[in-house]
Amino acid sequence: MLAKIMRPLMLLLPAFLVACDQPIEESTELTDAQRNALELRVEERWRARIAHDWEKAWEYTSPAYREVFPKHLYVKKFSYTANWELTGLEVTNYDPSAAVASVVVRVMSSPTKQTSAAAKAIGAMPRELHERWILVDGEWWFSANY
Repeated sequence: MLAKIMRPLMLLLPAFLVACDQPIEESTELTDAQRNALELRVEERWRARIAHDWEKAWEYTSPAYREVFPKHLYVKKFSYTANWELTGLEVTNYDPSAAVASVVVRVMSSPTKQTSAAAKAIGAMPRELHERWILVDGEWWFSANY
């Protein structure tokens, strides 16, 4: 009786051992939940930038960056010379070993003060900005060192 049960198991054993010997491949794709969370964080950070709320925008920078650059220094590096409108974003790459995603942000950019006839004539200009976002403990953070 035991032989009848063991024989099929013994036939499966070599296949099982081969399968166990294969390296576990890490997914190179973001899950839908990770992608949605990333896109939301990118949009929230850009809403802060559009409002020129640099203190809020600082809160999206990585914990390592915030340890080195306090909020008051971060805020001082910005000016109010441009206005933006977020027109789109695209996650273009994800490196699971580094937990880093590349994001292209599309904005319309215009100067806050139209100081010349040319600036008035040109108006808003489309721009593509390449950002890097880091996944730390399940939360996405903007990498200011890109």
